Amino acid sequence: TTLMNTGDVIGGTTVGAILDVNQNPIMDTTATPAIPFVSDTPDGQSVMQIGNAIRMVSQFEYVTADSSGASRYGILPAMMNLSTLTQDSNGVLSVSSIKNIDTKDVGGLWITCAASMTPWTTHLGSEEYEPDANKVEQGTGTGTDSLGGPNAYFGDTTTANVYNYGYIHETTVDSSGNTAVKKHYSMGRFSHELAAVMPDNKTVYFGDDGSYTMLFMYVADTAGNLSTGTLYAAKWSQTSDSTDRAVKANLSWIKLGHATDAAVKQLITDKIKFSDIFETASSTTGGYTKIKTYKGTEYLKLKSGMEFAAAFLESRRYGALLGATSEFNKMEGVTVNAKDKKVYMAISNMSGGMATSSSDPVDDIHAPVEKAGAVFELGLTGTQKDTSNTTIASEYVATTMNAITALTGQTVSVKDVFGNSADVNKVANPDNLKFSEKMRTLFIGEDSGMHINNFVWAYNVDTKKFSRILSNTAGAEATGLQAIDELGGHGYIMSSIQHPGDALLVDWDASNSIVQSLNSTINKKKASIGYMKIPVMR
Repeated sequence: TTLMNTGDVIGGTTVGAILDVNQNPIMDTTATPAIPFVSDTPDGQSVMQIGNAIRMVSQFEYVTADSSGASRYGILPAMMNLSTLTQDSNGVLSVSSIKNIDTKDVGGLWITCAASMTPWTTHLGSEEYEPDANKVEQGTGTGTDSLGGPNAYFGDTTTANVYNYGYIHETTVDSSGNTAVKKHYSMGRFSHELAAVMPDNKTVYFGDDGSYTMLFMYVADTAGNLSTGTLYAAKWSQTSDSTDRAVKANLSWIKLGHATDAAVKQLITDKIKFSDIFETASSTTGGYTKIKTYKGTEYLKLKSGMEFAAAFLESRRYGALLGATSEFNKMEGVTVNAKDKKVYMAISNMSGGMATSSSDPVDDIHAPVEKAGAVFELGLTGTQKDTSNTTIASEYVATTMNAITALTGQTVSVKDVFGNSADVNKVANPDNLKFSEKMRTLFIGEDSGMHINNFVWAYNVDTKKFSRILSNTAGAEATGLQAIDELGGHGYIMSSIQHPGDALLVDWDASNSIVQSLNSTINKKKASIGYMKIPVMR
């Protein structure tokens, strides 16, 4: 059931409209006359019961293209909406009102990807693909390594600070529908896909999207308060053979540091620069460490006294300097199975740094290449110590990380008649993950160019039954996944589609009749937010 589409006008508010710091629409001047930019990429969302009201926070990741067809990825700010939903006696949901969420107190948002809802009923959003502070300082950054989106938000090229983007943000909604947004600087700065809070309300795991990325864990000082805590990065020690698709490893944890949001924010306010934190060399040089992260191969030396700044403003680079594994590829969704003390993590494309490579500075991961990806299971336990032999204050520390064979994709050597390059009876490029405790079911949304239609799947962790439950519009990614066990006596799987028809069948001849039909019928501006109603498990 569709709740709303991007571009819909509800009570005078346009769903997914892109606004500047003054809450004015940013205009697409490639259209005649100029029209407001509207996102076609709804992503992370949280439906929550606040008092007697049902509210939904929806974040919109980016704008795919302007009216001329030119890419606008990463060069416009991201937005969030707050919707009020009504529910009838049959459980049918509808949108009664919608308003924009003002984010100027945190300097705006950029590339807001997936999200989760905290156990204390707030929305945890993300900022994906943190801009490269080194390149921004040197004036060489382009795309996601520049400040295009934040600059568009402020309407100038001087206000935005590169170190203000690349964080988890938390949105609180009160009983009157008022919202407050804060960024959690103490949770580290990297390519945040999302954050998932464990049942202790303290321990958090993250997706770090992109190539040559890192697995991070955060342990808050106080349950329910993510503004102060300790950040760790994982070291991977593989226990399976490099040809075994059932990839297995043990994990250990390197402490990066302890911080408060306020202390990290003060560094940003004081306009710290990349060159204040690191010295760089262009090749192997004495005293410099060669690392390879999402930002490429670099030779870095930490400046004296800059450990704190490096840990929280350059978390992945600093982690690599300390020996953490920075070879994960397309680390996406994360969710928790509380009963079994398991975390599920999507590796959307098991290749790149995860394959054996003699050119990698460390080369911890030796996984067989599977571009269709896999879902991994992390085993959690307590009484663990970090690599400095200090006890980690959590009973939810991941010590193993294993690929789930039933949830590993399968690339095919020859595309089928529809253009699928991965087996359609298996998951391909898993992305969004959410777990239902009552249904004992893991829900998986795809972000795949290997399946022409991206699917949402259900996998029961007890029976091992694997079911395809939703097929999306051609070219559209499955986003906004949320499993709601019970809301007003009904259960729901929330799901959205973004960029319908995007890069549609790009490997096909443009004269192909299917391509022509799809391109003429799919409205690429109309992405949808909706749900599937499900029985409540007792």
